[in-house]
Amino acid sequence: MTLKIETNSDGRRILIRLIGRVRPEHIEELKKQTGAKDPPIVFDMECVTLVDIEVVRFLNACEKSGIELIHCSPYIREWMAREQVRKSTYPHHRIN
Repeated sequence: MTLKIETNSDGRRILIRLIGRVRPEHIEELKKQTGAKDPPIVFDMECVTLVDIEVVRFLNACEKSGIELIHCSPYIREWMAREQVRKSTYPHHRIN
């Protein structure tokens, strides 16, 4: 399954619902979708089935920049947390 992106706004926030597998080639499109920070942006990840390390790093950067992630699966949250620890433990070491 490819990624489907649904965008809605209630005037207070922009909700971007991600459906399917988020792959590295989708990151540029997601960056375009999140370019405007006003109103706040929320990624609804309830229907995300799979990610990889590049996407995990992108999601961590999104949260750091103020984008909220909701309905994120436990496995993705755990991977994000491990990547943050790895980055803080080895700040100059990059794994590709």
